[in-house]
Amino acid sequence: MTWSAAESAVDVGSPSFVLVGFLGFIVVALFLSIMGGPDGDSAADFHVGSRTLSPLRNGAALSGTYLATTVLLNVTGVVAISGFDGITMALDLVLSLGVLILFARPLRQSGAHTLGDLFALRISGTSPRIAAAVATLGVCVPFLAIQLNGAGAITAQLMGLSSLGAKQVCTLLLGVLVVLCAALGGMRGLTLVQILSGAVTLAALAVSSLAVLVHFHGNLDTLVSDAARGSRQQHYLQPGNLLGHSAEGRVDLIGLQLVLVLGTACMPHILLRMHAARDGAAARRSVRHTAIVVAVVCLALVLLGLGASAVLGSDAIRSGDADGDAALLLITRSLLGGQATVLGNLLFTAVACAAFLTALSVIGGTTLAAASSVARDVYVHVVRRSPAAPGTEIAVARTASLALGGLGVLVAVVLQGSPTGFGSQLATSVAASAILPALVYSLYWPGYNRSGLLWTVFGGVVLAVLLPLFSPAMSGSPNSLLPDVDFAWLPVRNPGLISIPVAFLLGWLGSRWGRSRTTSDDNERRRQAEALHLTGARQPG
Repeated sequence: MTWSAAESAVDVGSPSFVLVGFLGFIVVALFLSIMGGPDGDSAADFHVGSRTLSPLRNGAALSGTYLATTVLLNVTGVVAISGFDGITMALDLVLSLGVLILFARPLRQSGAHTLGDLFALRISGTSPRIAAAVATLGVCVPFLAIQLNGAGAITAQLMGLSSLGAKQVCTLLLGVLVVLCAALGGMRGLTLVQILSGAVTLAALAVSSLAVLVHFHGNLDTLVSDAARGSRQQHYLQPGNLLGHSAEGRVDLIGLQLVLVLGTACMPHILLRMHAARDGAAARRSVRHTAIVVAVVCLALVLLGLGASAVLGSDAIRSGDADGDAALLLITRSLLGGQATVLGNLLFTAVACAAFLTALSVIGGTTLAAASSVARDVYVHVVRRSPAAPGTEIAVARTASLALGGLGVLVAVVLQGSPTGFGSQLATSVAASAILPALVYSLYWPGYNRSGLLWTVFGGVVLAVLLPLFSPAMSGSPNSLLPDVDFAWLPVRNPGLISIPVAFLLGWLGSRWGRSRTTSDDNERRRQAEALHLTGARQPG
């Protein structure tokens, strides 16, 4: 994400407004994390906020963690450059909430804190805990590093710094801040930060999109026609501009959309918010509230992407970043008189601070989800195999937050300046290929057993990791992670059409093969899990 050339087309101006806004929100975020943190030694308080959130509050927090910085930047850029394909990406984000609402009630009724708790309702022993930890960390670690990478780059650019060293320093400082927020605040503290993030993002993007409409005097036809002209795409409102019009491009686009819809809904930090609702009905209602916010934001991103193409043109947008990730900030800088007016600077600062807050919110939630899995699934149930003393589980979770956050910061600093698409694809692919099938089978198939779970999770993780390694996302193209070598034998970048169905098949085959190995304890657990799923009578804390 290098925007130096793009800045020459639309100067980012003095960073003083942005710097003041950033410092203000840093103070507020730390204050909310400390003051809203857990009051005692209850692990449930730290992991899931004692399950006291109303649908409105939980929905507002879910909105804040659903709208990642990379989503805001990428959707706007793809709309600006590719038109129809970017609009479908925005729609995919909204559709993913339809998948999440199917899981919301049974997830909360399970009384689980983590994926390991959910899997252990049906299967005894340490294997479900280990599988859950592998899947959770397989999603959270790369996602954490990529979010930190992008957030560090955007923070440096918005402060008028463009060197690689400056971006690395910003990544390091931002990482320390986020890790502290997650370690000190737990779920309760992060909830307040996420609510703030969702509110600021909604307000800033809604005002920005209205400014685009005002710029074109409310004429959508003029906006779309000027955007098509500015994009220099002959078929701006037809699919295929993002990944090509060939058969491989169409398959790649379908795989991308499948991973976006299914993988986004199953990210561990998203699922963790379902456990924080006060009951199953509240969990479903919170998703419905989130869908309204996300739909409004996605509509705003589409309008801003069209406005960027119409006002700036694809050459200015692509000049600093081939993927167009600079489009959102470039168009908001040019609205309401741009840097020459107070209103223009305020609007740009609001959008920049929204991007900064979404980074804090999502990275903090990801860190908490990973740390909760390490503390609860690995330490308590695999290492100790017995309940931990009061406060010990929270101490382990906080230590894990520091360790995993440090790892994420290290990877983000090392990869600063490299293409980030591969890591983001890896995280969502693991979620769609390993977590989604395991959730569907665990919640809705009585015949699912230990072998099926292990085959699903480990098979899904292996497929989601190995297939992209031999795709153009890794090598063989200018936008690859390793552009100077070529060992890609898979023609598509997004192998979701392969990995997701195969993971479902592995779960079915494993369950059939392991049916004779199922223990009486597992059968009893399965009956209890089915009763809990159907009635919701027991909701352990």
